[in-house]
Amino acid sequence: MSAERPVLVVGATGFIGGALVRALIKEGSAVRAVVRSRVAARQMAGSGAELVEADLLDPQSLRSAAQGAGLIYHVGGLNTMCPKQPGRLFEVNVQGTLNLVEAAAAAGVQRVVYTSSAATLGEAHGTVATIDSRHRGFYLSTYEHSKHLAEAEALERSRALGVELVCVNPSSVQGPGRTGGTARWLIRYADGRLRWMVDTRVSLVAVDDCVRAHLQAARLGVPGRRYLVNGATLRIADLIELVGEVTGQRQRVRMLPAWAALTGGTLVGAGFGLAGKRPPVCAEMVRTLLHGHAYDGSAAAQELEFTYTPVREFLATTMAWYWEHGLVRRRPLSPA
Repeated sequence: MSAERPVLVVGATGFIGGALVRALIKEGSAVRAVVRSRVAARQMAGSGAELVEADLLDPQSLRSAAQGAGLIYHVGGLNTMCPKQPGRLFEVNVQGTLNLVEAAAAAGVQRVVYTSSAATLGEAHGTVATIDSRHRGFYLSTYEHSKHLAEAEALERSRALGVELVCVNPSSVQGPGRTGGTARWLIRYADGRLRWMVDTRVSLVAVDDCVRAHLQAARLGVPGRRYLVNGATLRIADLIELVGEVTGQRQRVRMLPAWAALTGGTLVGAGFGLAGKRPPVCAEMVRTLLHGHAYDGSAAAQELEFTYTPVREFLATTMAWYWEHGLVRRRPLSPA
């Protein structure tokens, strides 16, 4: 990549995208950040990036944004459970990704680093997944389905168009600034408000490590290859114990049996759906939790030449951020 040509970041206003923009600017790269609206542009004001308006579902805007870029990071897309409009995930995650690959080819951008997901592996229950794991043959959620199709179709389209597509497949990305998904459970526990959970395995990666993997994938990644990025796999009981240690906040959490959790999630989801509201929990969310995820991210760290932050360390940093921003009422313990 030529030093004079800017790096285009699609999804720059998101959790991972924002962290990636900051890292690129810190290392001295010229960054062109895609925003979808003037409101988003105001959020990025002062970032040091050149701001361009574009949308994944507007191919012409993507081609304009990609003109003159030397590299594209595709960190955009929808990540949600219990969607009111499931088709929207396929439009944005699948068609939007194909639109961007085609825009890269039209603009002569040789390499695209694509933020896929560890969920695309579709590993069988109870196994530790690697990038070569066999897919179980069914999907736990609409999100998982959309990301699996997006990755497969983008790899095929990029080969046909001569674009070097490198996929980064992170597990649940956590860190300062993340408040949705798994982070909601961590916040509720640290604030003494988590009453129930299911006994399962979760896999996490620090946002700084996820960003580092993206930067290294641009430099060292093999076109057409997927890199599974995961820093730690823990049982829920061990995770909340760690949170308790770094915050000084411990509470009794009831571990619900699978049937109770699934029944409750189904009823809550249906009730909110009838009211036209997005539910806080639903059947596909509970199914995903009950399935659990365990990933082996060691190959990506070795091939892309980076190391993972110890889970206790990034949890402590994250909990401190939650307190500083008023999301938890109790100040975490000072690091030892």
